[in-house]
Amino acid sequence: MKSIWVGNSMEEFSDSLIDQVRFNSDGLIPAIIQDEDTGEVLMLGYMNRDALKKSLETGITHFWSRTRRKIWMKGETSGHIQKIKEAFIDCDGDALLFKVEQVKAACHTGYKSCFYRAADKASGTWIVEGERVFIPEEVYANVKNYGQHKMDGTNERTCLGKDEKSCGGRTFTNREASVLHELYDVIVDRKLHPKEGSYTCYLFEKGIDKILKKVGEESAEVIIAAKNRVKSEVIYEVSDLIYHLLVVLVEQGISLEEIYDELKRRR
Repeated sequence: MKSIWVGNSMEEFSDSLIDQVRFNSDGLIPAIIQDEDTGEVLMLGYMNRDALKKSLETGITHFWSRTRRKIWMKGETSGHIQKIKEAFIDCDGDALLFKVEQVKAACHTGYKSCFYRAADKASGTWIVEGERVFIPEEVYANVKNYGQHKMDGTNERTCLGKDEKSCGGRTFTNREASVLHELYDVIVDRKLHPKEGSYTCYLFEKGIDKILKKVGEESAEVIIAAKNRVKSEVIYEVSDLIYHLLVVLVEQGISLEEIYDELKRRR
């Protein structure tokens, strides 16, 4: 195998590299993640074209969740990101290998590797090897409640899992609409308190031209999905577009309330 990785980002060459990849009938390719220093296999994930593109462009692994039907960045919840050091493709072009610098641990169960259970001939079962690197309950405790809501006597919903200030101190009469404010607040937090490996921080670092380029790309994706009349694709691409539009608002110092006021004025 020959490394196709140069430096921390392959944004300039990502499309050329991806065109040489053979995705399966579901549009996916398996990606083996290996610790750069120890050679330990950390996990196996699947990438579609967009996830691979994000991985190459940001230098942080991204995957396609086959259960949630969405792209996710490894460590986006725990902070245990994987910094890509080298990337390889196999002889048939249908499997990838990434050598990474793993922050903390790769497995959500607390072990460094997802392959922490070994076959035991004597017992005929899988035996846990090694010790946990972190305690999952401590890492994910607040995250599990984030975005959940409670009903109070006025039939309004307020944020739980974070204090009022973290959720903007707002209450909402519609549970679904509150997610826009939660996402907006996260984007603001990323701008004020940059977090290594964050895609949002990456956008702010690149500046307004990069942000607007992404808005243009996502708008085009919405048009294509709508033209094809594939509902799931429309939902996915519109969500991407809304996220990038919120990044624009934060970059420009415009609040959601100002957008609401303008919409109300027009109505």
